[in-house]
Amino acid sequence: MTFLGILQILVFFALVTALVKPLGAYMAKVFNGERTFLSPVLAPVERVIYAACGVNPAQEQHWTTYTVAMLLFNVVGLLLLYLLQRLQPVLPLNPQGVDAVAPDLALNTAVSFTTNTNWQSYVPETTMSYFTQMAGLTVHNFISAATGIALAIALIRGFARHSTQTVGNFWADLVRATLYILLPISIVLALVFVWQGVPQNLSDYTAATTLEGATQTIAQGPVASQEAIKMLGTNGGGFFNANSAHPFENPTPLTNMLQILAIFALGAGLTYTLGKMVGNTRQGWALYAAMAVLFFMGVAVAYAAEAGGNPLFPTAVNQAPTALQAGGNMEGKEVRFGIADSGLFAVVTTDASCGAVNSM
Repeated sequence: MTFLGILQILVFFALVTALVKPLGAYMAKVFNGERTFLSPVLAPVERVIYAACGVNPAQEQHWTTYTVAMLLFNVVGLLLLYLLQRLQPVLPLNPQGVDAVAPDLALNTAVSFTTNTNWQSYVPETTMSYFTQMAGLTVHNFISAATGIALAIALIRGFARHSTQTVGNFWADLVRATLYILLPISIVLALVFVWQGVPQNLSDYTAATTLEGATQTIAQGPVASQEAIKMLGTNGGGFFNANSAHPFENPTPLTNMLQILAIFALGAGLTYTLGKMVGNTRQGWALYAAMAVLFFMGVAVAYAAEAGGNPLFPTAVNQAPTALQAGGNMEGKEVRFGIADSGLFAVVTTDASCGAVNSM
């Protein structure tokens, strides 16, 4: 363990903590239906969505109605994602001509992305078309995260309303979570990723000639837009098989830091949202403190173990097998980020049940 490594972890935690109050207060306003700085732009869009869907956002639902609405919405989304994968050869934006996804794999993927699990048993860049990546997987990254946020808000309302029979309107919570929270942050984050070198295009894959004279196919596509919500929504499913260890998904130390910040941002902010909505922000800070303790316990163990190295690797020839290798355990670590940031990434993505990785 080094001073610089510990400092990087502390800076990360300080940044997360700095986001808790402003982000949490903003989310409380959004779900209370109050005016925000984005309302002049987004409120008209929100009204159009309600009118088109026949939704009255002021009409609250009993918890059973709220639950049924959530389940039906996600079942329909699951079926649509399954069909997108099965029909992708006849759908647009398929420059590589990838075939239909096998029925069992399509169902596995549809269930996984609908439930915010995002477990991938396939190589995305050779299995999914651009259309499936954008209209299927990326959309589900948004709506599965919005569903989770909506349920958290409904639970908070249950705590705050001791005698009421309603917990809000699922459709209004879903729209507001997507429109006011996930979309704006994801757009900004995606633009920063593009600036840092993450691809965002609909071009064919590039055929390159290596120094040895071999031909290499370089996959690309609408990566930045999916990468942003993959992290912010704690989804974890990557555009490429190597996930955030791939230099197109995570090219620089800045993108690495922004990605792990995005993973924690909304979950941390929701603790303050809870405090605001129940009328006692100290309860929110107490919950955040408990989460922080668990985080530091995890990162201390992970960083210490990785920096200490593997005792089965001797530092030099003829040295005792129990000696630690110099420089810690860099096996599978990205040299762009090092042991501290790789260990931090692993703990953050695990704590948030995200699944994204930056180390192989």
